[in-house]
Order: sequence, then structure tokens, then C-alpha cells
Amino acid sequence: MEKVQTILVVDPETDFLEWAEHQLTTATTRVITSSNADDAYKVFCRETPDLLITETHLSPFSGQELLVKVRLREPNAIVVLTSQFGTTQAVIESMKLGAFDFIRKETLPFNLKVVVDAALKAQAEMKSATTFKPQLTVEERQDSIVGKSDAMQQVFKMIGRVSHSDAPVMITGESGSGKELVARAIHHYSQRSAKSFVAINCAAIPDQLLESELFGHEKGAFTGAASQRIGRFEQSNGGTLFLDEIGDMPLPLQSKILRVLQDGQFSRVGGNENLKSDVRIITATNKTLEQEVQEKRFREDLFYRLNVVRIQLPPLRQRVEDVRLLAEYFLQKVALQKHLPQFKLSEEAVRVLEAHSWPGNVRELENTIQRACVLATSELLLPKDIPLGIAQALETAVPVTSEAGGPVTTEAAIEVLLQAAQSDPDVQLLPWLEREFTIYAMKATKANQVRAAKLLGITRATLRKRIERFGITKELTIS
Repeated sequence: MEKVQTILVVDPETDFLEWAEHQLTTATTRVITSSNADDAYKVFCRETPDLLITETHLSPFSGQELLVKVRLREPNAIVVLTSQFGTTQAVIESMKLGAFDFIRKETLPFNLKVVVDAALKAQAEMKSATTFKPQLTVEERQDSIVGKSDAMQQVFKMIGRVSHSDAPVMITGESGSGKELVARAIHHYSQRSAKSFVAINCAAIPDQLLESELFGHEKGAFTGAASQRIGRFEQSNGGTLFLDEIGDMPLPLQSKILRVLQDGQFSRVGGNENLKSDVRIITATNKTLEQEVQEKRFREDLFYRLNVVRIQLPPLRQRVEDVRLLAEYFLQKVALQKHLPQFKLSEEAVRVLEAHSWPGNVRELENTIQRACVLATSELLLPKDIPLGIAQALETAVPVTSEAGGPVTTEAAIEVLLQAAQSDPDVQLLPWLEREFTIYAMKATKANQVRAAKLLGITRATLRKRIERFGITKELTIS
């Protein structure tokens, strides 16, 4: 006979408790409920349930405090937190304190059963698992990573899970998606937060200077080395070193990075002294490093050293529900930093922002909001106030016919596209064209994928990958 597992649900709302009990009670699960944190802790101590599901806003203490008390008593306790308002900080701190998962209440009808099944399975299989000791004090600060989409919630949870360790983390994602913000969040919530966070862009520094930038140099090591220089590894001792665009690091320097990861030792350029640095390495790239390894442009051994934990950042076009949230956050940021009035978005402006593909991702959105605030004539931003880079430029720049009255030539069209792209440094022309052609082909064929693929000269499998990659919904393909 299969063992009956017990779930304790804690929430101040009686209606919610009744709903949860109805949803979760089965032949193999028993549900008990509580409406306040103090009573819930007593029930937990008495019943030792297999799973605790608790609202964050409780009395006389919070759900996070209940999580801490429960896990101090039972380190392997599996706890799921719920909240009507799951802020970035709340999600990250909850996962850092050891929560199994964090669910926003608005998604509970869709996610509760899935999460509960996974939690009960984990409890059954991992009774003896070792869990980390919760960190009870976390410095308060304003959230800098914004997002309520499921994809970003997963990112927040990963930040919480990896922050307690020193394992190398590799952050992947398109340019402008916010990889450095994630790296800073990991450092902020780690035990190294009191020490330095040092960031360096490996693609922005010439190859011959990058080694000196990382490891430092002795006086006279090369022409122009007038004095000793302390490198980034020494500067970040005890803290975190963030190597952005690691895929652009030259091969000779990769071997030296590998040595530091293996034994923590390095030498300054032109020096013989072996130095040591206790540094956590976080890397980021918009390249596919597996392919770089296959093509011998990136060391395989270094890749495996760096790719211990991977966090994949979704592009903004795949999390449309975050666009408004991000835009309003940037409006507040602009008002504070630029000493401008607090602008607001009209509903029409929001729809314009949400319909854009954002090839430059979050960075492009931030720059767009900044330009809109500078150029706006009133404190309410309308669609006409939103400068959308190439998309907006093309609406006015691409002529229907040439000056001679005939159709536009290929050369003229390409010239207009290039000029439009140059007007916005965040625009990625080829991805934008690829997406627009895909949408056009789907519209022209009434969403017939076989005909659309033939029109584009690609296979149906490739077309499907594009539709998924660019987040092309059915609504976008309706003429």
C-alpha cells in the first residue's frame, strides 16, 4: 500500500485554505491547514508534514520567518512559499533561505499541482539530502532586476540557490538581456557581499592589454609600464570577479585563467612571484560556447570549469508581460537620475512597447524610455513619443517607389535599412529582418507553415525554431 504523504497549508484566508484542501487531497495525500504562523509552527512540530505550503504575509511573523524556524528544526524540510505580490527580492531571499519553490498566487491554478507533485517526489527521494544553512540577515536594497514572467521567476530562484556557494556561474543570453545585473545580484546575496564586485569586459580590451588588466604587471614589464599595476584578480580578492564576454578571450589567456581556477595562483606580467587570490568567478557570454569549443576557439577544459552552474536569460521578446513593468521601472529611474518629472505611460504607448520585438532587449528598452522622457512634450507618454529605432525609422524612411517612379531597387532598400540601423546602436539588423520576414511569410500564407517555409527557402523545422525563438504568436501572423 502506497504511503500517505501530509501537506500543511498555511494562509490567513479561509477561502484559500478550503480551495487548496480540495485541490490537493487525494488517496495518497492528506492536507492539514492553519491560518497563522505561530499555530502552523506548532502543527509542523507535532505532525512533521512532508510538505509545507505557506503564504509570505502571515501573523504574528512572516512566512519567510516560518520557513527559517522550520528548517532550523528540520534541515531537510521542503517548503513552498506563495504570495500575491512576489517581488524580485522576496523570490531571491526565499530561495536563498532554502525554499523549494516560490509561486505567485495568480498562477496557482496552473502551477500548484505541478509544484506539489515535484516537491512530494523530492521529499520521498531526498530524505537524507544535505541542505545549506539559511542566511538570516540580508541587506535591504532596491530591486535592480525586474520581472514577473515565469522565465524571470526561474532566474530569481536560480540566483537564490547559487548565492550561498562559491561555484562558478555562467550566464548566457543575448546582448542587452541583463547578464551583469544577474551577476551583481548573485554577489549581493552571497557571503562575499561585503567584498568587492569587479567586472571586466573581455571583448572591450585589446588582447595584448587584457592579461595585464586581469593579473596586473610589474614596473618595466613592457613599454609604457611606468609603475606596478594591481590586476583585477587582486582587486577582487575575497569577492567576485565577473568576466563578461568570456567567449572573446584569446586562447593563450584562457590557459592562464584555467590555472587560477585550478590552484588559485597567478603572476603579474613581468613578475616571478606567485600570488594567490580567493575569488568567485562569474562569466557571461552571448555566444554558444559549445560550438566555440568544437571549432577550437575556446578551451574545452576551461569551459567545463566555468560551466558548473548555468543561468540562461530569456530575451525580452519572450517575456512580453515584463515590458510594462520594466518600462515603468525605467521611468522612475530616469526621473531620479536625470531630475526629470515622473512620466506615465498611456495604455496606447504600452501596447506599442509590448508589440515591439526588442532586438536590443532590456538595454534597448531602457534607452528607448530615456529618449522618450527627454523628447516628450507632456508627462503622459503617447505612442508618438516612443522612438522605436529601426522599426520607426523604416516607417518613414522606406519609399514605396523610387524617385523615377519604378519599384525600389535591392541596393536602395539595403541602404535604407543600414542607415536606419545606424541610427540606433542597440538595433541588431539581421535578427530583426529574420523575425520580420518570418512574420510576413506567415501572414502571406495565412499561417500555413509548409508554404511559409517554402516562401522563405527554409525547412519547416527551421521555421518552427524561428517562431519559437522570436516568440511569434498567432496574433502577430493575422493580417
